[in-house]
Amino acid sequence: MKKEKSKKLFAGITSGFLNGLFGSGGGVVAVMFLRNILQDEKKAHASATLMILIMSIVSLVFYGLYGHIDWGTGLSFVPGGIIGAVLGTRFLKNMQSDKLKRLFGLVLAVSGMVMLLR
Repeated sequence: MKKEKSKKLFAGITSGFLNGLFGSGGGVVAVMFLRNILQDEKKAHASATLMILIMSIVSLVFYGLYGHIDWGTGLSFVPGGIIGAVLGTRFLKNMQSDKLKRLFGLVLAVSGMVMLLR
């Protein structure tokens, strides 16, 4: 039981640090940790959303205090983000776990390449 708590604390600290550093980047790591802990691909992705929400609220407060937020630009993405979130959760409901894992890996790989090449 103590090992499980230590694993969760490490996962939380790592995910939170990356979220604070990259602005929600901790969600990627959260999914990887949760996949290992929960042994369920869909629950890992859905549970990571809860972690990301809370970590993002904390990060938002500090980003705001440090003056790092462009409120107008950030908020202009919200309507599309809400639509995308609804669509994404509907796709998750019907997607097979192995396909979800591959799609997630593909999105990470493409995102990584874009970040490295730009």
